[in-house]
Amino acid sequence: MDKVLIGEILGPETDEEKTAQREERVRNGFWRTFAKAARRIPFVEDLVAAYYCALDPETPHRTRAILLAALAYFVLPTDFVPDFIAGFGFTDDMAVLAAALSAVRNRMKPVHYEAAKRALADPDAQKDKG
Repeated sequence: MDKVLIGEILGPETDEEKTAQREERVRNGFWRTFAKAARRIPFVEDLVAAYYCALDPETPHRTRAILLAALAYFVLPTDFVPDFIAGFGFTDDMAVLAAALSAVRNRMKPVHYEAAKRALADPDAQKDKG
C-alpha cells in the first residue's frame, strides 16, 4: 500500500472539521458495512468496541482521530480494494483496522467492550446508527 495512503488513513488528524466529517461518515455507514463484512472479520468484538471508543467524547482526540480515520476507510465502498470484490473486498479494510486497533488498543476501555458485547448480542440494540 502506498505510504501516502497509509499516512492519510492512520495519520494523527488534528483538523477538527475533518474529524467531525469522518465521525459523521462512520455514524452513517458503520452498521450497514459491518453487516456485509461481519462474517469475514476475525476480530468482530474489537471492531465494534473501536466504534464505541471512537464515538466516546472522553476518548483522547488523537485516539478518536485514528479510529475514525480507519472506520471511515472501512465504510467507504470503493477504497484501495473495492468492497464488492468477493473474497478480497474487505482485506485492505481489515489491515487498516488491525493497524489502528494495534495503535490505540490501550485507550479502549471495558465500557467500549461491554457496549460491543451488547450490540453483538442484540442487533436491534444498534440504535445509534446515525
